[in-house]
Amino acid sequence: MTAILRFAPSPTGRLHIGNLRTALFNWLFAVREEGSFILRFDDTDRERSKREFADLIATDLAWIGISPHKTIRQSDRIPLYDAAAEKLKAAGLLYPCYETPDELDRKRKRLAARGLPPVYGREALRLSHAERAALEAEGRRPHWRFLLPNFGADPFAPQRTDIVFDDLIRGETVIDLASLSDPVLIREDGSYLYTLPSVVDDAETGVTHVIRGDDHVTNTAVQAAIFSALAASVPRFGHHNLLTTVGGEGLSKRSGALSLETLREEGYEPMAVASLAVLVGMSGSIEPMADLGALGARLDFAAVSPSASKFDPAELDRLNREIVHGLPCEAVRGRLAAMGGRDEDAETFWQAVRANCDKVADAKGWAEIVFGDMVVPAPEDAAEAAFRAAALRLLPDGEIGPETFRTWTAAIKAETGAKGKALFLPLRRAITGLDHGPELGPLLPLIGRERLLRRLI
Repeated sequence: MTAILRFAPSPTGRLHIGNLRTALFNWLFAVREEGSFILRFDDTDRERSKREFADLIATDLAWIGISPHKTIRQSDRIPLYDAAAEKLKAAGLLYPCYETPDELDRKRKRLAARGLPPVYGREALRLSHAERAALEAEGRRPHWRFLLPNFGADPFAPQRTDIVFDDLIRGETVIDLASLSDPVLIREDGSYLYTLPSVVDDAETGVTHVIRGDDHVTNTAVQAAIFSALAASVPRFGHHNLLTTVGGEGLSKRSGALSLETLREEGYEPMAVASLAVLVGMSGSIEPMADLGALGARLDFAAVSPSASKFDPAELDRLNREIVHGLPCEAVRGRLAAMGGRDEDAETFWQAVRANCDKVADAKGWAEIVFGDMVVPAPEDAAEAAFRAAALRLLPDGEIGPETFRTWTAAIKAETGAKGKALFLPLRRAITGLDHGPELGPLLPLIGRERLLRRLI
């Protein structure tokens, strides 16, 4: 059986790294199983779903390296959901309810006051045709609930009904349907909530595995019952732990916190983001993976922690730094060209500065120092002024080459007696205007004699 997985975001905001965790778990598993991956936009929420968010989600996934084999939109598939709803209605499994949100809230509070769980009592099932007609004459429109199979002959006498499934990540999982309210599948305005379209789409597209956050564990029991009611095969489910901020708050698409768009704009490497999204909360070290293939080899569902994991931006910075320090010039040549450097100098320049870059974009600052006409700060005191004068006088003649720096510093040391920090720090300030940075030897040929002389004078 070919594995078919899906990632089903609602295009109501920007993807954050927690959403990416789900996408990657599905993508990496699909690739490992030589299966296929469907990107499904759950856009039945007419008010909040936006096409620009859907386009941004596709861009985010492409940046990471996820290429869906198929893309579908629930807004294009309403007739399928209508047919499924009619089938459930005909079977007596989808029934109309007329309570307002206010009335439902009061019912829940009354149950809580009696120490009872806030489970819907199926009062709407008792309504006669005449009573329903009267409510609709008042202007009420029904929402529709799915009748859970948690009873024998009497739907008003629910009994323990366990849904047991072998979770890919959590192992054997048991949910009692009697502990749940009949879920609302259709809103008063006729639009669908997540539950029914998801089941219909999974069945129609042949999804074999569903991997998602553990906030959906209870939904799985409900959806398994709907799959059965529609005579469809139930996929294998897996539920991973969720990511939170360092402070323990949940991540939100609408807030933009840790959104992939923001991380991309801030210059993070996609594999740094992907590595952390998958490996955080998994046993073993968190290391930057070279590509998605290597990351897929590290994916181990048995190693996923059962508790929520915290996303630490400092960890992302570390991973990004390690990746940048190992990037070959060819991987960044285009970005370096945009910084104004000459292509023929790109290899030498990148090899010289990459160890001083947390992000590739940091090379721009070094490009301005190396190739620009910067003005260095004046000497701090007379001693430093004398040092610069000696350095200018002792600069070897001819073209600046790979050995120039060694020869030059040897001559300065011999004349002034300066060595170590006393030699290299004032020389660095005179050349770059900074007291830290890459080794100066490889930079001197790129700076060139003319720029060097202007800075030393």
